[in-house]
Order: sequence, then structure tokens, then C-alpha cells
Amino acid sequence: MSEIVLTQENFEEEVLKSEKPVLVDLWAPWCYPCLALAPTVSEIAEEFEGKIKVGKLNIGEAPGITARYKIMSIPTLIIFKDGKDVFRFVGVQPKEVIVDKIKGFL
Repeated sequence: MSEIVLTQENFEEEVLKSEKPVLVDLWAPWCYPCLALAPTVSEIAEEFEGKIKVGKLNIGEAPGITARYKIMSIPTLIIFKDGKDVFRFVGVQPKEVIVDKIKGFL
């Protein structure tokens, strides 16, 4: 399983009600740093399959969520645990940094 495509409609079910931690990648198709980070997010989704969920949310298609979580710049990665925003990265991050933080929430 790869990343889940998140939308306004499925965000609550897939992220806020998830029993596993969720890594949410907030991105846009016109954002070059987002596109550069995408392969890293895909690798993390594969490596942590069954342990966490990984979702991608196009900010242009989910203005309500973007506003609710005060997303000011992208790419932003947010780790949700028990329905709460517990950690966020802004900008492109090395894979090791993201993985280390995820492991802390498992």
C-alpha cells in the first residue's frame, strides 16, 4: 500500500480517527520542493507499512483543512497521533530526520 490520497471528505476518518500514527504530507502540484520530497514520503510509506499511515493532501483541494491547521508554507509534514497534531516539519527534510521522529511516536 502506498500513500492515501486525503481529501476534505476522508480526512477525519483516515487521520483523526486512525488508530495508528499518521504522517500527512501537505503539498501542491506546482510546488517544486513538494515534488522533491514526494519520493522520500513514498519510501517512508513503504518502510512503515502496517505501523503508520501516510497520506498526501493537496492543499488546493482542501482549503478548510489548510486553514484549520494554519498551513503557511509547503511542503509541510504533520504527524498525527490519536487525532492530534503532535509534530510538524516545514520544508524539505532528510529522510533520517523524519524517520527518527516517526519512531518516537510508535
